[in-house]
Amino acid sequence: MDSTRRERATLALAVWGVLVSQVLLYPGVSDLVTALGGGQGEYDLSAGMLFLVAEFASFVAFSSVWGALSDALGRRTWLIVAGALGGAASYVALLALATLPWLDATFGAVLIVRLLGGAMTIGAFSLSITMLADLSGGNGRNMGAAGIAIGLGAALGSVVGGQLTTIDPLAPLYASAASLTAVALLVTTVTDRTPDSTRVGVGVVLKKLAARPAFAVPYAFGFIDRMTAGFFALVGVYYFREAFGVNAAVAGGVLALFFVPFALLQYPLGSLSDRVGRFVPVVAGSMLYGVSIVAVGVAPVFELAAALMVVVGVFGALVAPATMALVTDLAESGERGAALGGFNVFGSLGFLAGFLVGGVVADVVGYLPSFLVVGFAEVAIALVALRAVKRLDGIDATQTPSSAD
Repeated sequence: MDSTRRERATLALAVWGVLVSQVLLYPGVSDLVTALGGGQGEYDLSAGMLFLVAEFASFVAFSSVWGALSDALGRRTWLIVAGALGGAASYVALLALATLPWLDATFGAVLIVRLLGGAMTIGAFSLSITMLADLSGGNGRNMGAAGIAIGLGAALGSVVGGQLTTIDPLAPLYASAASLTAVALLVTTVTDRTPDSTRVGVGVVLKKLAARPAFAVPYAFGFIDRMTAGFFALVGVYYFREAFGVNAAVAGGVLALFFVPFALLQYPLGSLSDRVGRFVPVVAGSMLYGVSIVAVGVAPVFELAAALMVVVGVFGALVAPATMALVTDLAESGERGAALGGFNVFGSLGFLAGFLVGGVVADVVGYLPSFLVVGFAEVAIALVALRAVKRLDGIDATQTPSSAD
């Protein structure tokens, strides 16, 4: 295996580890929130929503900060290590709040820890993806590696997290801390290939991004795509557990039915977008993805709804790597950190929207309307941005983006 392939695999493994740490908590989030002193009952959707929103609020606030900082310093590796270790410490802190009675912790203290942990974890996640983008070999291939890592990490996290929750609601916290610690150690073995041209001030990088409105196209798709992921992470789990009466382990398995095909198809479909362009994967894929989400919500029985989660995963895998690759197509080497940081800001905003919009609609109106809102939002963005994606699809990944503006 040559050095580029080895480093691609190592960085993908780091991304995988971060996602495992995050998703371990999702299948049993209702049980975990109760154990941490929040919620009024087993299916208190609002408490689970606050618990997840706290982390992603920090993702939004700090994603671009980490990216721009790494571009300005010309270093990524040790920032990833710091972010991963900080995230691991936040899970240890949650365990302390839950198990040390003399702390007399409130749920508000839990949410503060989640805010701090999110601020650190997003650095490890965002910059690991940026280091993948720094590698040669094709943006679609590199983003496909990130996508498959995200999908497999989410798949394993959902299955293992559900199983651990049936043993002890706090068990996923131990596993999450261990996973992020392993990420910190792993990343130290990778050569830091941050381009020299990134050694510019943070303000310069952000001004360059503000002057490039073309980034709004992949950012908008990233927002909606991540909104659907946030929706399934919160509302989807509560829906399957409450509507069909399954436990955390089964709910985790259902999430895996989405994440496994989503993961396994990321790399080949990312490479496919390098050959056929971004238009069909992004636009057609988004439409099919949205329709399949609605289909899950209208499925009358558990078996059909679970099977449709596989379909959702397939179409999601068609969209995700092509959208991330479009960002790196547009970005010069010296602005990739900030460009992908901005993408992750919009993605994190999308997760927040998935939690908030999906959670509020499901709580106030019902689960079916929430599936309709989220699914048709995916279709709508594809229709609205169709012409813009077609225009940007002509930009070659090896071409200087500024020449295509």
